[in-house]
Amino acid sequence: MKLQRLLSLTRQAVDDYRLIQSGDKIAIGISGGKDSLTLLYALQGLRRFYPEPFELCAITVDLGFQALSPEVSNRLSPTLSSDAAAFDLKPVQELCDELNVPYTVVPTEIGKILFETRQESNPCALCAKMRKGALNEAALKLGCNKIAYAHHRDDLIDTMLLSLIYEGRFYSFSPKTHLDKTGLTLIRPLIYVQEADVIGFKNKYHLPVCKNPCPVDGKTKREYVKQLTRKLNHDSPGVKDRFFHAIIDGNNPGWPERTDRHLKNLIHSDLSSSPKEEL
Repeated sequence: MKLQRLLSLTRQAVDDYRLIQSGDKIAIGISGGKDSLTLLYALQGLRRFYPEPFELCAITVDLGFQALSPEVSNRLSPTLSSDAAAFDLKPVQELCDELNVPYTVVPTEIGKILFETRQESNPCALCAKMRKGALNEAALKLGCNKIAYAHHRDDLIDTMLLSLIYEGRFYSFSPKTHLDKTGLTLIRPLIYVQEADVIGFKNKYHLPVCKNPCPVDGKTKREYVKQLTRKLNHDSPGVKDRFFHAIIDGNNPGWPERTDRHLKNLIHSDLSSSPKEEL
């Protein structure tokens, strides 16, 4: 995917859900993965020509897997120690410098708490809660009023299926959510961007992706649903497009009103230019 298309889809979401206003200072949550680095490019590119001026900064919450004891590391995964040691954020820092976006790394002991202190067998929910707490705290210290998450269109669909399968309800996250406790607003500007496009962008622009050292990466319910969605779309082409429009047209509780300015163009884009996807 070319940068121009990424910026177009990002702006559509920003305009449709009024995600950015003049004077915003937005913290981008950077995991080091392809999604968050693509979001970094998208918002920095948008900032250059968007009529509402806004500031950006980037924040990584380091889970501290390198601090785990050798015994715990070996129990969790034979490669965890080497994976944690190889988790190098220097290329991310260099990219942020190149894009002129201030970058902050927040050191934590979240990994140690999860796998040594509590010995969690299903750590994902607690990990997410702790990571978000650390990110929110850092964003507030930096004077931000918004945090941008890199959830894309496929994440939106997977979350809906997770809720249907495991909770029995039709739900997915909103493009914009206000957190009363902190006063921060969460935004998801990549909500119209397909994962296949993110992968294409990563490859085209050689993004410095950092391998996730988490020992449960790829072994979660979300990963199961992700593979299920791919199979459904393979067996019934277009099902992901239909899922997507069922969500954004479904009057979900907590969703902001959409302007619909670009919706028809987005639908036509789905039908004519959806990238092919391999199982």
